[in-house]
Amino acid sequence: MARLVFDMNVSLDGYVDHDRFMPDPDLFRHWIGVVRTATGQIYGRKLYEIMRYWEQDDPDWTDDLRAFAEAWRNERKWVVSRTLTAVGPNATLISYDLEGVVRRLKQELEGEIHVGGPALAQGLTDLGLIDEYRLYLHPVVLGQGAPFFAGVTPPLRLVAHDRIGGEAIRLTYVPA
Repeated sequence: MARLVFDMNVSLDGYVDHDRFMPDPDLFRHWIGVVRTATGQIYGRKLYEIMRYWEQDDPDWTDDLRAFAEAWRNERKWVVSRTLTAVGPNATLISYDLEGVVRRLKQELEGEIHVGGPALAQGLTDLGLIDEYRLYLHPVVLGQGAPFFAGVTPPLRLVAHDRIGGEAIRLTYVPA
């Protein structure tokens, strides 16, 4: 049975923003490994459209950027949207029955399915489907933005903490 994991980089004050801070090289390589070993990723429309950046090669990319792009392209993706009519390679559109589709994925697949985006994660949290939350905490204060937790979350229990790279601390929680 697959586990549903919500994991993102987050500021000290709880916001996610891919433009305002970036992972250091060690953490970026960690993310390459996460994407390579994941069973797949469930995206909301907005984050999926941002991530489609990785579909086209850029000659200025470093080896790590090329490795991430390759891992992302090969990863299975499910995209939750009521407005999109088509999605790119290795992606399946979920436009209805999110709960039923995700329950079926968890039942039929093995490994970790990652959730991309706080709003989608909140919807899946409300349905009781998130098995684990991984906050990659960075020493940055943003003061505004999209919060990692987009709403009320049931009580959580810390099950692990570790440093990844030079500055980030990964905090791993499960529903209590």
